[in-house]
Amino acid sequence: MPLVNNKVGDDCTVGTDKASADGKALVDSLIKVVACYRHLASCVGGCTDSLQLRDELRQTREKAQNLAVSICLHLTSHLRDKSLPEEQRKEMELLWVAFSSSLELLHVDMCKVFSMGDIFSLADSATLVQTGLQGGGSEVAARALSLPDLNQVQTPAPVAGLEIQERSNMEKEISQIDHMIDDMEMKVNVLRWMVEPQGPQYADPLSSTDSTSLALLSVDEEQPGHQPLCQRSHIFVLLLLFAVVLVAATLSVCVVFFS
Repeated sequence: MPLVNNKVGDDCTVGTDKASADGKALVDSLIKVVACYRHLASCVGGCTDSLQLRDELRQTREKAQNLAVSICLHLTSHLRDKSLPEEQRKEMELLWVAFSSSLELLHVDMCKVFSMGDIFSLADSATLVQTGLQGGGSEVAARALSLPDLNQVQTPAPVAGLEIQERSNMEKEISQIDHMIDDMEMKVNVLRWMVEPQGPQYADPLSSTDSTSLALLSVDEEQPGHQPLCQRSHIFVLLLLFAVVLVAATLSVCVVFFS
C-alpha cells in the first residue's frame, strides 16, 4: 500500500491559504488608500486647496505606489506558479482583478490632479473655485496612511519653483504607474471577463424589506379576487365611458325615428 505524506499536503495548503490572506490584506489596504486619494483629489482647485493638501496627496500617492509594487510581486509570483491549486488560483485571480482596477483608478486620479494643478496654481489663490467647503481631508488621509495626525507633519513653506518640481515628480510617477499596468498585462494573462465573483459580498443584495414586498406582490397575483385600487378605478372609468356611448347611441336613434 503506497504511503501518502499528508503533512506535506497540509503544509502546502496552509502556505497557499496564508498567501491568499496576505494578498487580500494588501489589496484591501490599497483600495482604502486609493479611495482616500480620490477623496483628496476632489478638493484640488477648490477653496480647500492648499500646500498641505498637495503634501497629503503626495504622501497618499507614495503609500499607494509602495503597496502596488508589493502586491504586484506577490500576485505575479503566485499566478505564474503552475502548481498552484485551482481554488487558490481563482482567489488570486479575483485579487488580481481588484488590484488592477484599483491601480487604473489611481492612474486616472493622478492624471486628474496633474491636469488640475496646471489650471489652478497655489501661487494665485484668486483662481481657486469657491465651492463653500470647509476643512480638508487630513483625517481621512491620516487613517489611510496609518498616521496619528497629518497636521503634525511639517509641510515645507511655499518657495519659487516648488510646484514645478512637484509636477515633474508627479509626471514621472504617472509614467511609472502606466508602465506597471502594461508590465502586469505582459506577465500575467488574466481575462477580467472570465473571472467570476465569489463570496457572500457578491450575493443577491435583496433586503428584508424588498423580499417582504415581493412576497406581498406574489400573494396578490395568486388571489384574483383581490384587485388593487388602480384596477378598480380603471374598471369604473371603462363603465362610465360605456354608459356615455350607450346614451349617445340611444339619443341618436330617437332623433332618427321621431324626426
